[in-house]
Amino acid sequence: MSDATAKPSVRFSGKRRAIQGRGRLFALLMLVFASLASAALADEVAWLDLSASERQLLQRFEGRWDQFTPEQRARLRQGADRWAGMTPEQRQRARQEFGKWKRLSPERREVLRESYDRFKALPPEQRQKIREARQRFQQLPPERQRRLRERWRKMSPEQRQRFKQRLRERGGLSD
Repeated sequence: MSDATAKPSVRFSGKRRAIQGRGRLFALLMLVFASLASAALADEVAWLDLSASERQLLQRFEGRWDQFTPEQRARLRQGADRWAGMTPEQRQRARQEFGKWKRLSPERREVLRESYDRFKALPPEQRQKIREARQRFQQLPPERQRRLRERWRKMSPEQRQRFKQRLRERGGLSD
């Protein structure tokens, strides 16, 4: 009889563990969903809830603020934070670069966006190599930069591929 009594308690104990396990899983899922919801709501900042400096920097967006998605608002706020942290020289450089961007054709902007997306998809080590190569190029005298750019423009796609392959073989470029 003690054997018969032991079995139901073991089964009950197993059921209890299963229920407790489901309860823990449910609680964990609720925590995950709550954190996702709070992250989404964190970007649902009303215009008047922005700091005075954010409102000043983003004033041209005031009339459209409610039309932006939470992601767009978050990007705008991040940009305002970056701008606020810049030195006057960095701000001047950013204005110049933005002016160049605005003067580009929509087609050229799209090509550059695609190129940037490909760059961001690269492994960090490869991105670092590219940054270093760009810095070395920028340290060249302007006339040497101009000649190299002109030479690149005159290359056929096949010549460019061979050139890239030679760089890879020397360890200066990776796929």
